Amino acid sequence: MNIDITEHIPADFDDNSKVWIYQSSRLFLMSEAFEMEDMLHAFVANWKSHGDEVKGFANLFFGQFIVIMADETQSGVSGCSTDSSVHLIKDIEQKFKVDMFNRQNLAFIIKEKVQLLPLSQLNYAAENNFINGDTLYFNNTVLTKKDLLEKWIVPVKDSWLAKRLSAKV
Repeated sequence: MNIDITEHIPADFDDNSKVWIYQSSRLFLMSEAFEMEDMLHAFVANWKSHGDEVKGFANLFFGQFIVIMADETQSGVSGCSTDSSVHLIKDIEQKFKVDMFNRQNLAFIIKEKVQLLPLSQLNYAAENNFINGDTLYFNNTVLTKKDLLEKWIVPVKDSWLAKRLSAKV
């Protein structure tokens, strides 16, 4: 599984561009991904903040993660412009019958596939060697383009999960 997303991220966006990551409760079907691509492109093309155009980007990664990015070097994003992106994600939730806001589901790469694990089962998974310190984890809490490229997909031992599992990984 190729996890290098660099070529899919706009090079002309500032490293401090704001990033929001939404993780789906399931893998999207190919037909859904194509339909969603149109929704994401339309959103970015019409994204405004206080009347100004937002330099934005939105795409689906690994068939399960929607990444939205705003380069604020031209215009800031807050309030209503942020709300509009949340409305887009809620529309996707309803249209495709998925959950995009459950932060209790953690995503890992296990056997070359994205696998979800409820936070409540994290210790069990570590104790039974389903995950370990080297298991790749999707840290959806990254906030900037730079962090997306450097800290989104990291070994468990390099994430906030390491403290929760210190005796097990």
